[in-house]
Amino acid sequence: MITKTVNEFLTNSLPNLNIAVIGDVMVDRYVFGDVSRISPEAPVPVNRVSSVKEVLGGAGNVASNLANLDCHVYLGAVAGVDDHGRVLDNLLAADHIDTSGLIHDESRSTITKMRILGDRQQMMRLDFETITPITAAEEEQLISWLEELCQRGLQGIVISDYGKGVCTPTLLQHVFKLANTYQVQTIVDPKGADWSKYDGATCITPNVKELGESLGRVIPNDDASVIEAAKEVLNKVNIKYIIGTRSAKGITVVAKDGRTWHNPATQQDVFDVSGAGDTVVAMMISCLASGLSMRLALHIANGAAGIVVSKVGTYPIHRQELIELWRSVRQLTTSSPLYTKEEMKALIDKWQSMDETVVFTNGCFDILHRGHITYLQEAAQLGAHLIIGLNSDASVRRLKGETRPIVFEEDRAALLSALQCVDGVVLFEEDTPAELLAYLRPNILVKGGDYKKEDIVGRESVDEVEVLSFKDGYSTSDIVKKIATMAKEGKL
Repeated sequence: MITKTVNEFLTNSLPNLNIAVIGDVMVDRYVFGDVSRISPEAPVPVNRVSSVKEVLGGAGNVASNLANLDCHVYLGAVAGVDDHGRVLDNLLAADHIDTSGLIHDESRSTITKMRILGDRQQMMRLDFETITPITAAEEEQLISWLEELCQRGLQGIVISDYGKGVCTPTLLQHVFKLANTYQVQTIVDPKGADWSKYDGATCITPNVKELGESLGRVIPNDDASVIEAAKEVLNKVNIKYIIGTRSAKGITVVAKDGRTWHNPATQQDVFDVSGAGDTVVAMMISCLASGLSMRLALHIANGAAGIVVSKVGTYPIHRQELIELWRSVRQLTTSSPLYTKEEMKALIDKWQSMDETVVFTNGCFDILHRGHITYLQEAAQLGAHLIIGLNSDASVRRLKGETRPIVFEEDRAALLSALQCVDGVVLFEEDTPAELLAYLRPNILVKGGDYKKEDIVGRESVDEVEVLSFKDGYSTSDIVKKIATMAKEGKL
């Protein structure tokens, strides 16, 4: 079942991942206070400071997110030999992040961003930084460090580019070459309009503004415009996926081969979006490095971002929070490949309460074949969740004859649930799914074949009906006939 795959990822895969983070590391300092009066010296608010908090920022926040997911994290960056540098070292040590790739240079200052908050509202940000590109010697040191990690067994590399001097084109060229040689997944949090230096990356994670900057124009934050812009970029650079973060509209992924995925943002009280992009980066690289599908990785990353934006300040996602979130939404404790109608209704209501689109299709799916899988994968791309109404054995016998089904309902359900594009299977005893649809009320009903939409049973219970064509050359009936013929001819 798909949730078992997620459970395996959360409980077993994450603690065994080795991820390197390369980029601009910094300290984020938060000064908290309350404002109750205006200064008599100037027309400015007086913030009475109550506390000061320091956390990892920039590439450090990505590393912190990964570390709090219990991954083994290795940081490649540069910092100064100063007070802020010592704070940075302490923060990295507290998160158990390997700093063998952190270069301390007396000629540098450690980048620090100070945010002043009054009554939980950010009033001002002060940046302490000197931007200097890394030297050729520092590049060689980082490349040597990364190659050793790759040789020891690295599953993922994050490029966290804040334009502060670490992510030079020559360094990145070597990074992507090593990643390709050792078959390591890479993901880039980009900076600037020129993305040619990211050529060779697996994924890049711009927001809509950054996507527009790379093309030299403003991109409207609607599905069609974002997808069109992403495809235009992918035609120019050798990158497999663009993972576009779209604020309240969620995340859209576009692949170089034209496939698209979309997941709307979870409904949360948003207190601070600082670092939410870093959380998406950390979750996506850990999911993909673990071998999860892009669609499933998208669900998990979006859920994690929803947790982070509900916190004040830069906040790393914790693995236990993710486990609890997934249990509450996906019901990890379900052991059967079949949901009851009541369980499925509760799931659909939960997803729809978060503005997530639920797609429904139905069928016998007796002897699962490639045509079925292609059809289900296409159906899944129409929304955030795909559920299947499965004809019971009795229903199949009435529709197909006494010799069917070949595969019993529990086994058919188990096979369908094992597909990564399927979120759940529910049985129905009737000849049509009309009664089930009236009870579940999904958003989109999908049928395969040459149906006319107005003739499709159950259309009155959904918002939208879609008809997909079946893949030619694949039929359960043909497979059954072939087996019968071979048995008759003594070829089995």
